[in-house]
Amino acid sequence: MIKITLAPDSFKDSLSAPEVCDCMAKGILRAAPDCRIAKVPLADGGEGTVDALVTATRGKLYHTNVSGPLGESVQARWGILGHKKTAVIEMAQASGLPLVPESKRNPRFTTTFGTGELIIHALDHGCKEIILGIGGSATTDCGCGMAQALGVQFYDKDDQPITEPLTGDTLVRVSRIDVSQTDPRLRDCHVTVACDVSNPLLGPSGAAAVYGPQKGAQPSDIDILETHLFHMIELIENTINKRVRNEPGAGAAGGLGAGLMAFTPAELRSGIDIVLGAVDFDNLISDTELLFTGEGKLDEQTAHGKTISGVLARARKQNIPVIALAGTVTDSAHSLYEQGMTAMFSICNSPTSLQEALENAAWLIETTAEQVTRTWLAGGVRK
Repeated sequence: MIKITLAPDSFKDSLSAPEVCDCMAKGILRAAPDCRIAKVPLADGGEGTVDALVTATRGKLYHTNVSGPLGESVQARWGILGHKKTAVIEMAQASGLPLVPESKRNPRFTTTFGTGELIIHALDHGCKEIILGIGGSATTDCGCGMAQALGVQFYDKDDQPITEPLTGDTLVRVSRIDVSQTDPRLRDCHVTVACDVSNPLLGPSGAAAVYGPQKGAQPSDIDILETHLFHMIELIENTINKRVRNEPGAGAAGGLGAGLMAFTPAELRSGIDIVLGAVDFDNLISDTELLFTGEGKLDEQTAHGKTISGVLARARKQNIPVIALAGTVTDSAHSLYEQGMTAMFSICNSPTSLQEALENAAWLIETTAEQVTRTWLAGGVRK
């Protein structure tokens, strides 16, 4: 029996990765009703990682109320993988930019406290491993809000504990840090952070300068945030006796990368590598004759650390042909052929607007998957 594996990312603003898998499967089964299909929805550590990993491992989703970026209560979605030992968390669910109204966006006044609360919930459920995606943040607090939720104590100049969640604006109030009350369960927990940027914490390539404007910071805010981050990292590094400010990824998510390295047993890794490892991708595709992948747009960025480039690297080792479906396939995506891509197809079968493509994506994916499968079968299968 022919085995076809489906390993797409989401189609942004249209379909989740599990939904894309379902659409592909419908089309393929019309062309090859007797084939065996394996659905492996994927993500690269950003939006959709929770849903993809929980679905792929038949795990369980949870919805938990935590503190949002502005201190308000938000409902965050996270999950536990099928083997019940690993939690998967997207920091954007608790501390993400979409949670902040556009009129209130300024990373001087947002906190990662809710992300820390999600980590605590994972520990409460007995998880010994945590996969944490840190894309899409609204914050520049060096991860100190998260650290507070984990039990780290911050004190002001009068040696009084700071009880409200720290933000980029209030980091300067801190004069002393005590890590002795950090949740002891973290010592036996491995935290793997999905991080695909290498920015340091400070300077022109740092958290404030590069990512601050994307979160609503004005030029004057950038200078303030840079000063406050410098103040805080000096205290952090003196407290833990470890230098983290220049580590690759320290500036990710407004310095959350640095905070995780300082206050938790965290390892920063490529997002797609984490996801592929968590779903045991190499073994899943070992007997696959054809692999479908896809995302909303195939372009130059796709070839650099994104979901599809990770899929290609694994498939190439096993000589598995890979077909990619996308809403748009740009000329710059042709570099994917050098990585082992067999062919790429746009699902748009006629002149269409973006809105129409988004609304009809399910049917377009289904139809394109069917036609590609029919063509492939006509040419004879691998093996």
